[in-house]
Amino acid sequence: MRTSYSAHQRERIADASPALKMTAGRVRFVLLMLGMLFLALIGRAIYLQVVQQDFLQGQGEARFRRAMTLEANRGVITDRNGEPLAISSPVQTIWASPADMEPIPPAKLRELGSMLDISPEELATKLSDRKKEFVYIKRQISPELADKVMALGIPGIAKQQEYRRFYPAGEIISHIIGFTGVDGKGQEGVELAREKMLAGKDGRRVVIKDRRGHIIEDVAAIEPPKDGQTLALAVDHRIQYLAYREIKAAVEENKAKAGSVVVLDAKSGELLALANYPSFNPNNRVGTTPEMLRNRAVIDLFEPGSTMKPLSISLALEHGKTTVNSVLDTHTYMIGPATIRDVSPQASLNILGIIQKSSNVGTSKLALLSSPQDFWTYYDSLGFGRAPNTGFPGEAAGRLRDWKNWRPIEQATMSFGYGVSVSLIQMARAYTIFTNDGVMLPISLYKTNNPMPGKRVLSEKTAHEMHDLLVANSEPGGGAVGGRIIGYSIGGKSGTARKLEGRTYVANKHRALFIGFAPGKNPKLIVAVMIDEPTAGKYYGGAISAPVFSQVAGGALRVLNVQPDEPSNNSLLPDSTPVPADF
Repeated sequence: MRTSYSAHQRERIADASPALKMTAGRVRFVLLMLGMLFLALIGRAIYLQVVQQDFLQGQGEARFRRAMTLEANRGVITDRNGEPLAISSPVQTIWASPADMEPIPPAKLRELGSMLDISPEELATKLSDRKKEFVYIKRQISPELADKVMALGIPGIAKQQEYRRFYPAGEIISHIIGFTGVDGKGQEGVELAREKMLAGKDGRRVVIKDRRGHIIEDVAAIEPPKDGQTLALAVDHRIQYLAYREIKAAVEENKAKAGSVVVLDAKSGELLALANYPSFNPNNRVGTTPEMLRNRAVIDLFEPGSTMKPLSISLALEHGKTTVNSVLDTHTYMIGPATIRDVSPQASLNILGIIQKSSNVGTSKLALLSSPQDFWTYYDSLGFGRAPNTGFPGEAAGRLRDWKNWRPIEQATMSFGYGVSVSLIQMARAYTIFTNDGVMLPISLYKTNNPMPGKRVLSEKTAHEMHDLLVANSEPGGGAVGGRIIGYSIGGKSGTARKLEGRTYVANKHRALFIGFAPGKNPKLIVAVMIDEPTAGKYYGGAISAPVFSQVAGGALRVLNVQPDEPSNNSLLPDSTPVPADF
């Protein structure tokens, strides 16, 4: 049925059509805009869900995903008998993620600070940067204290396990072992030298944590840590204790600046003990000074004085320039403008007499029988002027000048220990030629069943002759009497050297030395002692360093169950220590 309109109605509809057309246009526009907005939302959703999915997921996980380091247990350091010298014990570290935290209420902040001995102000400063995702609050605390901290329930505060290094022997062996820093990395000594072996390899665990620091789940396979290896030193902790005790007592008794002692196995070159005083406690280094940290036996250089004489005399014997029965004129004499004299002048002396009286005149005359090049070559073969390669960090090389620039007076003074600089461990090593048939042994810091081969420096004949002369030097009338040990024979040489400051030798500053071996007839040990700047009245090596040798070597022989090779006769020991001619 068709609708019919009157003329008037058609007129009214015609009049309304523009309005209707306008309303319809608005509707279509709104619908179009809504459609476009809907399409934009769909496009944005697709973009975020597909294109940006990895990025957004990473951003979300970054706020709660954590890569945790699983710290490897640092390897144990032991002495040659398996006695632990450095071990690691588990501790806890408290950390925070300021980016994941709300401001901590003041009461909680004070309670946390009280537990960890940190002021609330310092804590607030640590947590102030909201962009940081990791901040240490307190490192290496006891597991019990860490549990109490976590019981506070502060969101964003977490704990993780670490290890703290502990040294059972403390200051007694600190210059050998060294120490680690708070991050567990080696800083000195063996801890530094064998860092890679001891450190192992840390593991890794990736987890999702909530805002309270609780682990919700693992998001990757755990990489377990690989613990460091056990390291066995050549050191015997019993002999080390003896060495430290005696050098400390000698330094204090003689009011000296410092002192060092080195003990070597006379047949293998293994380092059985090395002690310095002053020392430091590696477990608590508060108040430790650089002087206390110095491994003086390895890094301090000095002129060795008369302890060099057996070495230089052996060259003359080796080259046939003299024999053990030769007698030399030992009157004072001149080399250019310089005068060579003895503290205890004698008209003439044989080779044993030159050693017993510590004759500068006799020693220098023997040295000048060799050419400068031969003399330099011999000292070089003993390792002087080159680092001894013991494995200690920072070991000193010493100083041995090129022979082409020598004058006769320099060769003469080097023969009795002036004009050449060495370390105590270099001197101890050089004396292995007298205990090992003329072969100088490399020093081994680590226990080994296959010692490195040595280097021949002297013939067996010369080495045996010098060995016997040094043993004779410990008999009554010799300069090594102060080093005798009840029940054991010994061989040795004392020395006293004035200290050089700038270009001047200071009259009242000395180093007192003694180097020897025991038992004398079949040496097992070499012991080298140096006391720096004694000021209590005595300063000769035979008076203050020889007794240290006696106590250390005697105690070590008993520790090692070495059978006595002489009757226990106290009459062999001096009633009062003589003043030997050590210069």
